[in-house]
This record gives sequence, C-alpha cells and structure tokens, in this order.
Amino acid sequence: MHTALRGGPSSSSTQPPSTVGGGEKTATAHRFLVLGLDGGTFELLNPLMEAGELPFLRSLMQRGVSAPLMSVYPSKTIPAWYCFATGLDPGTLGIFGFTEPDGGPGKSRLVQGYRPAEALWDQLSRQGHRVGVLNFPVRSAYPLNGYLIPGMFGDNPSTYPADVRTRLEHGLGEPLVTELPPYRESERAEWLSLATRSVLQRAAAAEFLQDAFHPDFLFVLLRETDRVEHQHWVECSGATSRMPTDLLEFWRAVDRACARIDHAFRAQGEPAVTLVISDHGHGAARAEFFTNRWLLEEGFLRLKRGAEPWRRRVLSRVLLASEHFGLARRVVSALADRLRGDESEPHVDRWIGGDATFEAMAPKIDWARTEAFSFPVPEGIYLNRYRKDRTPDQQLAVLAEIRRRLEAYPDARIEVLEPREIYQEVRSPAAPGLLLRVNDMETDLRMDFSYPDPLLSHRPGYFYGSGVHRMDGILIAAGNGSAHGSRIGPFSLLDVAPTVLEGMGIAPPATMSGRSFGTWLGTSTS
Repeated sequence: MHTALRGGPSSSSTQPPSTVGGGEKTATAHRFLVLGLDGGTFELLNPLMEAGELPFLRSLMQRGVSAPLMSVYPSKTIPAWYCFATGLDPGTLGIFGFTEPDGGPGKSRLVQGYRPAEALWDQLSRQGHRVGVLNFPVRSAYPLNGYLIPGMFGDNPSTYPADVRTRLEHGLGEPLVTELPPYRESERAEWLSLATRSVLQRAAAAEFLQDAFHPDFLFVLLRETDRVEHQHWVECSGATSRMPTDLLEFWRAVDRACARIDHAFRAQGEPAVTLVISDHGHGAARAEFFTNRWLLEEGFLRLKRGAEPWRRRVLSRVLLASEHFGLARRVVSALADRLRGDESEPHVDRWIGGDATFEAMAPKIDWARTEAFSFPVPEGIYLNRYRKDRTPDQQLAVLAEIRRRLEAYPDARIEVLEPREIYQEVRSPAAPGLLLRVNDMETDLRMDFSYPDPLLSHRPGYFYGSGVHRMDGILIAAGNGSAHGSRIGPFSLLDVAPTVLEGMGIAPPATMSGRSFGTWLGTSTS
C-alpha cells in the first residue's frame, strides 16, 4: 500500500516562485519530458523493439532504465492519469472511474476534474517553471505558466491561453484530431489511418508549441495507443512477423512521434530527462462478469415484481446461441458492427430487447429491500444509502457477507478489495464499499442486466474489441545520469510526480503518495 495523505490547495499557478505547498527549491534542476502512451505494455512493446520496429524507444531503453509501472485501481484512464498528475491515490482524490454519483439512484455525471488537488505542473508553474500540457484528459483548461490543451472530453474544450488552439491549428495548417470515433470493422482502414495521422499530428503540435512556449516541463499524451489495443489486442499481441501491416505502421508512427517530441524538447536545453509512461497495461479480454446480476441472484439487490424486461432475456439467449453457428455468428457480428456508434443504436437495441442498463433499471429496483448495487463504477459494490433501516454494524455485516460469497464464487477467481486496504484515505462518502478484480482482470466487469447469468465465461465475438486493462504499465526513462540498460522497479504510477518534482529542483510535498525513483535517473537530491 502506498502512503497517501491530503492533496494541496487549488492554484491558478500564475503566482511567482514561492515555497507554498510544494516545498523549497533544491539546488539541482533538470528539464523533464513525460510521454504518456495510454495503455502501454511491455508485453506488446518488447517484441516490437526486439524486431527493430521501435528504434527510438529501444534506444531510450538501452541508454536509460526500464521498469514495470503499476497502475492504481481501478486501472482506468480516469482516475489513473489524475493519480499520476497529482501523486494521490483514488481514495484520496475520491475518483474511481469516469463517472461519479450525481443525484438519486441511477444518476451520474462525468468526473469534473482532479480539483481541489494540484497537478504536478501546477506546482512547477507556481515555482516559476514554464510548463506545457498537451492532450491531458481534463474538461477545461485553467491559467498556468505555459499552456494547457485538454484532450478526450469534447471536440473543442477551452484551452490556456484561450487562443492557443487557433494558433496551433494555423501553424499546422489543419484542425486538431480529437478523440477517435467508435470503431467499425467495415471502416478499419479509415479508422487506423486516422489513428496513425493523429499520433503524428500530436508530434507536430508538440514541436510547434515547444518553439512557441519553450517549456522546461512537457507532458504529451498519445491516447490512440489505448484505443488501438482495446480493439485489436489479439492482432497486436501475436508475433511481430504476423502483425497486420496497418497495425505495424501505427506502432512505427508512435515511435516516430516519440522521437520527434524528444528531439524538439532536448534541442532547447540540458540537462533533460525523458520518461515514457503508461497509465495502465493491457491484455486479452476473455470473459464478462455482471456484478448487479450476481447481486440480484444472491438476494442483495431486489427488483420490483415484473420489472425485468423479458425480451432482453430472450434476445441475450438468442445472441449467445448464434455463436455456435457460423452463418448466424457472422450475421450478428456484421449487424453489431453496423450499429456501433450509430445514433440509432440505443433506440434499436431498446426496441428489440428492452433497456437493461442500470440507469434504466434503477426505477425498477426495490430500494426498500436492496442491500447493495454496482453503479456508477463497475469495479465497485456500493451499499444502498437509500435504505435507512440499517445500522453501521449491519452495513458492515452485509459487506462482509458479500465479500465471503464472492471469494467463494466457484466459476471465477474473484479478488475482493476494501478501499481502506489499498488506499491511505477514503475521503468521499460516495466511495464504493468494496472493489472487485476478476480472473486477474482478464474478465471485464459490467453493471447492466443484459444477460441472464452473472458470468459469460466465453466472451461473445460480437462484443466490442478484444483487449482490456491490466495493472502493469510501462516506465522507460533516460537522462544525463541514468544507468544504462538497467531493468529496475517495479514502481508505481504514483511515484512519477515526486520524481519529476525532485528532479526539477522542488522538494515533493509530504502529501504525495509515492516515492521518487530519481536515484536511478541521476536526478535525486537525497
């Protein structure tokens, strides 16, 4: 368990250097480039490097150090990147997924951001360092000493400075590519071409902004790596010699983009350190576990009489049966591919089978008799706070019984985690009571009631993609004083922020959860 204390106060980061919240400046200061490969994993990258397909990343590893970088749990893009940025774990941040409760049963909203905690670039900015942040998943930018261009949330989020996107697109001669659209197999060529172009455009954007702002801390995120791995894990994870050309060209583009960004950054000053990191790893998706279906079967969740859509149960059984017949399997897969991402898909799906999402089922749940449910984070089990007849001791007893039964579940290996066991603090009253990992994360977790059994031990072919997240991400680092070719670690994603702060001459706040690994980079002041 990593130590995690309180986060620092919010700041506009336009103040002059001080010692507020970030510790005193120390004598040594390096420049830092952090390249984020969303979902990056050595399981995929190592064979590509050994085959000579990723020359820059291979050279960086040879002249520096590498290590597994363990993610936080839940290991999702949000909260993982927020934990990297702040050096605080999910319990301290109160962020466990993309969404958070908002209102009554079945109501949620997208996480609004990591405030009031500070990102490491906020602390650097306040201490007088110029910073650049490109494509970080935050909903809107805010003032700091440098620039911030958000990614992931929306096509045109606010930036800082307000005109930097316009200036950048003018300099590039084209609009920025934002988040990739939903994948369709029928549009594979166009989708992978866009992913490749987006990666290379990100490199060109970083080069342009480096010349314009001269940051001595730069973070650039390549989100496309995660999207490609989710969709094409089976094709990516095999032998490099058998990887399809379009996917191989994508990974070559990732390597070229990293090289270009590194060159532009180092051209403007030494000593400099380059870190290539990921928010989590990736692996094959082999099965699905429906947590609310299990809670319903075990009597911890109760529906009102006649509440479950019978058409959905029939449809799900027909779809699963189609997997055993070649022609039917191809027809269902083609139909699913055609509907995916189409605005009409939810309407068609509901008309055929009835709406079995948790949001649609929430009014049909008997909240007076329900003990627990899973929403809005599928890895979480939440006590029913709408039930007022349970004492705290009775609630703890319910959680203990749920844990006992899950750990004894005969058809899957279910690891049950209490937030207070893996986080230093649990600040939010809306935090899950328990967290689940199934079959070492080879089994994905879902909240809906779409299938009649809790476990789909064989993932249907018409499901989206073939990859899911894992805990083991990547760290590749090289600097002026780093060891050459050393395999070290493992480290935690939470260790990156204190390493950067220390390496740039600022003592990491005691509130941060991780520990600096700067000794291996030649940047430690201890």
